[in-house]
Amino acid sequence: MGKPKTPRALPDNEAKAVLRMIRISPQKLNLVAQLIRGKRVEKALAELEFSHKRISGQVKKVLESAIANAENNHGLDPDALVVKEAYVGNSLVMKRFHARGRGRSTRILKPFAHLTIVVREVEEAA
Repeated sequence: MGKPKTPRALPDNEAKAVLRMIRISPQKLNLVAQLIRGKRVEKALAELEFSHKRISGQVKKVLESAIANAENNHGLDPDALVVKEAYVGNSLVMKRFHARGRGRSTRILKPFAHLTIVVREVEEAA
């Protein structure tokens, strides 16, 4: 028998992609996520392509995955997609110690982040 299928959390005109455990601080990742929020996917991909931020390549991969999910899994038109949401969440923080002068040590924090991108199909204004 098994349990019943979980209902879909997103509306029918939306698709999402998630990348977890990215080795960057959420604050820095959010700067790149702000670049693409609310933009058409073609424009967002161009922004990420020419961004100088180190993480922009991984964000571009997640956006491309969301576009592929929309096209292949949900039958949405990839030319009519807009980035509805791009949000960042905290993940674990690795704690390391660094030797300092006079026999002391300092804690070094190495944070990780999660990235979720939701794309939505918008109707073309004729």
